[in-house]
Amino acid sequence: MPGLTPDRGKGIVLAGIVALSLGISLVASAQEPEKVIRSIFDEALTTNVAWSNLTYLCKNTKGRIDGSPAAAEAVEFTRQALINAGADTVWLQQVPVPKWERGYEHCRMISALLGSEDLNISALGLSGGTDHSGIIAKVIEVHDFDELTALGRKQVEGRIVFFNRPADSKLINAMAGYGSAVNQRMQGPSEASKLGALGVIMRSATQAMDDFPHTGTTRFEEGVNKIPAVAVSTVGAEKLSSWLKRDPSLNLHLVSECRNYPDTWSYNVVGELKGTTRAKEIITAGGHLDAWDIGEGAQDDGGGCIQAIETIRIFKTLGIKPKRTIRAVMFMNEEMTGTGGRTYASEARRKGETHYAAIESDRGVLSPRGFSFDADSLRLARLQGLSKYFLPYNIRDFDKGGGGSDIAPLKQIGTLQIGYIPDIQRYFWYHHSANDTLENVNERELQLGSAAIASLIYLIDLLDL
Repeated sequence: MPGLTPDRGKGIVLAGIVALSLGISLVASAQEPEKVIRSIFDEALTTNVAWSNLTYLCKNTKGRIDGSPAAAEAVEFTRQALINAGADTVWLQQVPVPKWERGYEHCRMISALLGSEDLNISALGLSGGTDHSGIIAKVIEVHDFDELTALGRKQVEGRIVFFNRPADSKLINAMAGYGSAVNQRMQGPSEASKLGALGVIMRSATQAMDDFPHTGTTRFEEGVNKIPAVAVSTVGAEKLSSWLKRDPSLNLHLVSECRNYPDTWSYNVVGELKGTTRAKEIITAGGHLDAWDIGEGAQDDGGGCIQAIETIRIFKTLGIKPKRTIRAVMFMNEEMTGTGGRTYASEARRKGETHYAAIESDRGVLSPRGFSFDADSLRLARLQGLSKYFLPYNIRDFDKGGGGSDIAPLKQIGTLQIGYIPDIQRYFWYHHSANDTLENVNERELQLGSAAIASLIYLIDLLDL
């Protein structure tokens, strides 16, 4: 488990004592929320607990895909981290998860005119696999499903379909740019399989031009053959497209020994601070604990989990006593089939819980920009009024929008949905790739985001928003 360095540890202990006494006096005067928020930012920015926790999670549980030993280790670590943060109660919530394992994978272009060259690939989650010898087939390049359908079975059957539509870099909203390409991953293999394709290779859904393949889940319709499906790096996609223009008859040799197994069990990790006067009303902060097996899951979404834990720790350290119960949830299985979020909401309904609000951090832990709210116009206007408290920290975006996939099932029971919005221009450089490592997280940005989330929860609870 991570520990404090001797020098920083002494400073943190002293800072914690000062912050605790300051926090108690501040919270006693609810008329000065600006001072409480200042204390939240001070606490987050002068301790290294969040960074220490994220370091351990990235370096000791990397590749924590659903059902893996690394995921089990991450469950135990975050359970203990919540205890260390001062949560009143910590428990595990059993979740059914798929079990899919990556095997040996390799891809080579073979051309009588141009020779041969390897491409960097990564199998798509829940896709089918090949045997050790793989498949060798001609390639057909398409850019959308209409183009695929127009080709028909006669031209697709027995080939490898190459989906090569780039993410739209002209869109300022990087999430929208990602959305412009990601359906090739989600539905492309199933659509190609229906027409008799032997396999699929898709251009990574990223605005980055690099040699990191970006993986992710694909979904096959019921009864459709699960063919091998892989992502190729954007550099590799450009190269394959160039070779096809010069030699349309080239072959790909594709090996992807991934396998699907029966579902297994894992856990959501839940910790809470009990509220004082409205304890039966719950405010949830969360991120997802699972991460793709090829990286460390730092931006997606280890950092979001650590920020949720920080909310508990900061409140406890500063002596902030919320009216409502505050929960931090590490959701399992966001990446594949979303059972963590659905299980949490199902349990809430079964227990008759009142979930007042929920905030999800799952867009990376880059510099904070603000929040999005799925609320009616009246409530949205009240929430937007909170922006004045965040101006000193250059956090300015308070917009209508969504929350996140893990908290979305709570909407059915009337829960306010909130999304944490960092600056995501670089997020898809890391997303779902081996490039998603601790080294690509900035400690200060992580801390600022933790403070922003804790401050918003404090204000929503204090002002009954």
